Amino acid sequence: MGSVVQGKPHLGAQLGGCAAVHVCGRAASLHGSHLFQCGQPGDAVNCSDKQYEHKGKCCNRCPPGKKLASECNDTESSVCTPCDDGHYQQSWTKEKHCMPHDICEENAGLIVKRHGNATHNIVCQCRAGMHCSDASCQTCVENEPCKQGFGFVAAMAEARMTSPCEPCAEGTFSNVSSKTEPCHFWTSCEEKGLVVKVKGTNTSDVICESSRRSSLSVLIPIAAVVITCLVGICIYCLVHTDLRRRGPRQIETEVPRELETQQPEEVDFPVQETLLGGQPVAQEDGKESRIAEQEQL
Repeated sequence: MGSVVQGKPHLGAQLGGCAAVHVCGRAASLHGSHLFQCGQPGDAVNCSDKQYEHKGKCCNRCPPGKKLASECNDTESSVCTPCDDGHYQQSWTKEKHCMPHDICEENAGLIVKRHGNATHNIVCQCRAGMHCSDASCQTCVENEPCKQGFGFVAAMAEARMTSPCEPCAEGTFSNVSSKTEPCHFWTSCEEKGLVVKVKGTNTSDVICESSRRSSLSVLIPIAAVVITCLVGICIYCLVHTDLRRRGPRQIETEVPRELETQQPEEVDFPVQETLLGGQPVAQEDGKESRIAEQEQL
């Protein structure tokens, strides 16, 4: 049937336009409308997104991952073959060659981020400690170290040409100077069943401690103060109690000592002579009355 269409092109001239359209329509019905379309001479050919126009016919494009081996004709549809290794095609195409994968040049500081396949290109990125030298990122340059309080941001390394350092936000910290270390989150004391002892900063992590230790750290000073006060009170009471007990004894012992040290003064009383039984008796003043009383008795 294909020979009818291709072998007798003069039929259109002999039979007129209608005959040519009839023959074309007959061929279309036999081979399928998806192979090609016919129309009046001078008519525009309207193909779908997954087709392309070839010699007045709409031929199918090759799907992603394949390339065009041969175009459609009156008897055959488009012929597609898979892309060779190391090549890819990511869209519907009429191209007869697939695109080669990019090469991640190690000498340029590039490494593979994502391997390519028949439908996607390989994706490269700068190795750790480097960033893109320009927007195309064909080469990489060394990062400047991020100082303490600043962290490395990988996304900035891919999108910018400057050293990708960013200040650590609240709740994060960086305590080293590094080309690769990002800001790290503070330790969550609550998740570990602990309490915050020292709050974190942009250069230091949070310091946690046990809740028991925290309570003890408050109770111990209070207990120390209370015990000190009690000991002071006890010492005060003991000292004053001892003084009270020793006070009267010291007075009793001290008084005789004073008496012993003091010598009694000798008083010279006038001597009087009296007669007792007709005999003279010497008598001191003051005893006279007593002797008189005795004599009266």
